[in-house]
Amino acid sequence: MTISAEIFKFIAHELGIKPKQVQSVKELLDDGNTIPFIARYRKEATGELDEVVLRDTAERLSYHENLQKRKTEVLRLISEQDQLTPELENDIAKAAKLQEVEDLYRPYRPKRRTRAVVAAEKGLTPLAELIFKQESQTGNLPDISASYVNPQAGVETWEDAQTGALDIIAQWIADDAKIRGLVRDLSTKNGTLKTSCRLEPDDDGKLPLTKFEHYYDYTEAVTSIPSHRTLAINRGEKEEVLRVNVDVPVEKITSMIQKQVIRVPHGPFASLLKEACQDAYQRLLAPSIERELRKQLTEAAEEQAIKVFAANLRQLLLQPPISGHRVMGVDPAYRTGCKVAVLDEQGDLLHTATIYPHAPQGRWEAAKAELLHLIDTYGIDLISVGNGTASRETEVLISEVIEQSPKSVQYLVINEAGASVYSASELAREELPDLDVSLRGAVSIGRRVQDPLAELVKIHPGSIGVGQYQHDVNQRQLTDTLEGVVESCVNHVGVELNTASPTLLQYVAGISNTLARRIVQYRQDQGPFTARQELLDIKGLGPKTFTQCAGFLRIRQAVNILDNTPVHPESYALAENILTIAGVPLEKFSLDSSHTADLKSSLSELEAASTARQLNAGLPTVADIIDALQKPGRDPREELPKPLFRKDVLTMEDLRPDMLLTGTITNVVDFGAFVDIGVNRDGLIHISEMSQSYVAHPLDVVAVGDIVKVRILDADLERGRISLSLII
Repeated sequence: MTISAEIFKFIAHELGIKPKQVQSVKELLDDGNTIPFIARYRKEATGELDEVVLRDTAERLSYHENLQKRKTEVLRLISEQDQLTPELENDIAKAAKLQEVEDLYRPYRPKRRTRAVVAAEKGLTPLAELIFKQESQTGNLPDISASYVNPQAGVETWEDAQTGALDIIAQWIADDAKIRGLVRDLSTKNGTLKTSCRLEPDDDGKLPLTKFEHYYDYTEAVTSIPSHRTLAINRGEKEEVLRVNVDVPVEKITSMIQKQVIRVPHGPFASLLKEACQDAYQRLLAPSIERELRKQLTEAAEEQAIKVFAANLRQLLLQPPISGHRVMGVDPAYRTGCKVAVLDEQGDLLHTATIYPHAPQGRWEAAKAELLHLIDTYGIDLISVGNGTASRETEVLISEVIEQSPKSVQYLVINEAGASVYSASELAREELPDLDVSLRGAVSIGRRVQDPLAELVKIHPGSIGVGQYQHDVNQRQLTDTLEGVVESCVNHVGVELNTASPTLLQYVAGISNTLARRIVQYRQDQGPFTARQELLDIKGLGPKTFTQCAGFLRIRQAVNILDNTPVHPESYALAENILTIAGVPLEKFSLDSSHTADLKSSLSELEAASTARQLNAGLPTVADIIDALQKPGRDPREELPKPLFRKDVLTMEDLRPDMLLTGTITNVVDFGAFVDIGVNRDGLIHISEMSQSYVAHPLDVVAVGDIVKVRILDADLERGRISLSLII
């Protein structure tokens, strides 16, 4: 759909970019380019917009396209009723929001049999018009109304006629776009959200204790209530614990409506119109606007919750891989036993076992002996423990095993959210067909350490468990956002073409689920890929798809070393020219890795701007190529801090105020961040304990996976709560 230059300007102003950039993004998207591809390989066209701004731009473009479609539809519907005036058409054309369009369409929307509709059917519209126009300065109201009495239509008296006319006027007032806008604005600016408990008190007059007790008698301004409170209140209302309403200045609002409607304050119809204004607000506008305000609060809260979830998910997916280790994955449990999976350095399964250290079996020593045997037999030096049921007791077991092992072994506890979902999935059955479902979770827990991204993409993002109120938000919007985060992370890191699973490949720009499976099948039939160009031999993967995906795929053992870098094939000639300027020809570098240090040194001395001018190429592309050539095969996650390893274990009873500990951020929410400090229960750093200066949001200070130092403020053993302060 065509978007006007004015819309480009409007979006540009919203996002703080240039209209030309918005137009370029639209043209690139219309040509079938993906966001990751545009962000990485079309920087010259977009003015180096990053992926976040590109996604925001795409979202705004989509909104305005939908807005334009709705305008066209509304104009058609009103025109079919022969009600479209030049003024109304102009108002609809100028509307910048869907809400404005819907307000303008409201009077013409087909209605159910309201009181106004019934009154109109009785022939009372002319009387309503007479009163509403306020043109007559004199007149006896009973006499005027009496002329509309029609017993056959159900209008028995002049009072009936007057009442029906006021019903029609009240509907006109409630449907007036300007009045609705003013009421909405006043209600938003002056409204307060009030909650109370709807549960019955006990015999002593005390209300039952629930997780919503904080909201039993709660009031907060609509303009200031934070998103997590909105979602908590919504949940309390849904569970029928809370009663919720929006309190607004009724007198101020009705007075405003009267000023809009009553043009002759001392005229014969003023008192009737005042009555109609009050009825329009109380019966029609107030409930409708309150629903709108609640919806707006909920949508804003959901948007914020999804934003936080997305930020947490990104950090989790980009946790650095712990490569080069033989890993033992342990999925803790009580009665059914702890499941154990031994993996080699590539994540291939070597051995599985089930141990029963906990009640009811209590085979503690036998479990230790089995783990020590596996460590010795398979050369394990890292143990990954899931944080689910029996995790605490299993940590104690692991710490004793490490203490007794002659080999140097460390362990870490990881979030096992989604492991059970993966275990029962069709994908898990395909990958581990001969393994019992209960043991697949241990494999996943082990592989999450070796390559978090490759393993976590196998699980629906909503099941990974980092965020707040994830089940209370718009699930489609959540899924779309999180899928975008996964896509972004996969393409940021890059994918090894010869080892990637179909699940991982399908997140690469331009590659569908079907193509991902064909790539893996081709690899199995023809052997490992040796060049990116071989992708064009796959059915359904044409030049356009190749352009989108090729730069994000890596081939570690490629003939051309550029195939193991983020350099796009369309820029290979440019890359070779850069290498020539650097003094290390491509073929020499490819054949002899001893030249890597020389190449890096030579490239680091190149000045991107002058090189770009010399080669008549775009500066962003040249800068990216120079950076990529210095680190062939580099995984960007390797530059991030590694997870926190452990050899011993603490309990909550060990904690004391002012104790200093190191922990890992496991989740960030609007009001703070949760930290794993090794006691099987995360502590909370409230936002007020993150800095001595003002903190707008915890994400401005910490992120999931960060290793932080904290001070113990309080350890409430009875309630199982740990309060922490962040040490900067």
